[in-house]
Amino acid sequence: MVTGPSTAPDPMPRFPDGFLWGVSTSAHQIEGAADLRERSVWDAFAERPGRIKDGSTAAVACDHYHRYREDVALLAGLGVDAYRFSVSWPRVNSPGGLDFYDRLVDEVCAAGVRPVPTLFHWDLPLGLDWLERDTAARFAGHVSAVADRLGDRVGTWITLNEPAEHTLLGHALGVHAPGRELLFDALPAAHHQLLAHGLAVRALRAAGARDIGIANSHGPVWPASEAPADREAAGFYDLLLNRLFSDPVLTGRYPEGLAELMPGDAEADLAVIGAPLDWYGVNYYAPALIGAPDGTGSDLGGVRVPAGLPFSVREIEGRPRTDFGWPVVPEGLTETLTGLRDRYGASLPPVLVTENGCSYDGLDDQDRIAYLDGHLRALHRALEAGVDTRGYFVWSLLDNFEWAEGYARRFGLVHVDFTTQTRTPKASYAWLRTVIADQHRR
Repeated sequence: MVTGPSTAPDPMPRFPDGFLWGVSTSAHQIEGAADLRERSVWDAFAERPGRIKDGSTAAVACDHYHRYREDVALLAGLGVDAYRFSVSWPRVNSPGGLDFYDRLVDEVCAAGVRPVPTLFHWDLPLGLDWLERDTAARFAGHVSAVADRLGDRVGTWITLNEPAEHTLLGHALGVHAPGRELLFDALPAAHHQLLAHGLAVRALRAAGARDIGIANSHGPVWPASEAPADREAAGFYDLLLNRLFSDPVLTGRYPEGLAELMPGDAEADLAVIGAPLDWYGVNYYAPALIGAPDGTGSDLGGVRVPAGLPFSVREIEGRPRTDFGWPVVPEGLTETLTGLRDRYGASLPPVLVTENGCSYDGLDDQDRIAYLDGHLRALHRALEAGVDTRGYFVWSLLDNFEWAEGYARRFGLVHVDFTTQTRTPKASYAWLRTVIADQHRR
């Protein structure tokens, strides 16, 4: 284990009693054992030449399916309160799939850690389609099966992870599975995921669940200038990437002008989508700087955005960058949380930061320590500003299969040698362990 310098210049501020410290993973990115589950849209996508940058697949990934006890021991050693993982729908559909999650949940509970499963994290079973309304109903059946099996030990549930990214990257731009390039014709995939969320909440309530949320991605959208065209473009981008997914869940309404673009009787579906939640999950990575379209296309976090859209993505200058090229802007987390509070008021339940992290190479990952330190302080400033934030989950416990990037990006607190599957905790693991232990002692 690399220990390295593991203390920040100033002590970490005190977080409230009961604040939940956790880490996150997802099934397709770490489990492997692809021969023991149905195929997903990501399996098919990875087989298409050029879709995954290093030509890899998640067939083995971190081999977590066979090594979960070792990984749960890493959780226990870190001292976290909670572990956010995802339940693979293709695995649940396969013989013995729920048996694996039985074993995993038992192991997590035995380690004194709260299991927090996400019921959909992008790995849709091959043959299903979010453009089809029936997929939402079928998801509700999946949720009921998982809740019936695990609900005696699981108290906290997440319905969906980042429907905004799954819609934008997978259905509008085609750089993630299932690889469609539909642009605004992808809106039905957004609506059906939101409907699936609402039906999942209903199914979980029927199973007796009392602690339910969703993990939506959010970040500030900054206009490139005060020019009216830039402000209008930024407002449109904010509508698509933020409010399209939070307004229906938190207020039971789509932003003005969007409901009529959705399939079927969207107004009737909103009564299901807007079912009350116990908490709201926020995944935060960086702000977006948005200007008027310039006719040349632009880059969104390494993804090429075509020309012809009513906005362009500009580069945020003067900031350090992660190995993924994303700007490091801790104060954006404060702005995100206070902005949600200001926009939704009493409609916003308590918040959990369900993902926050960064990609850096190396075992002595001082850049990751600085990143996490800065974002935790930014989160504390939101608490001081009155935002009811109940927990923070680092992405991610392990280096893993990073979707279209393959294995080139390392977000883990623990280094994984993908040839030998050896796990080696990084300096950031030791740093976070010290932070959590100190918070628990206070």
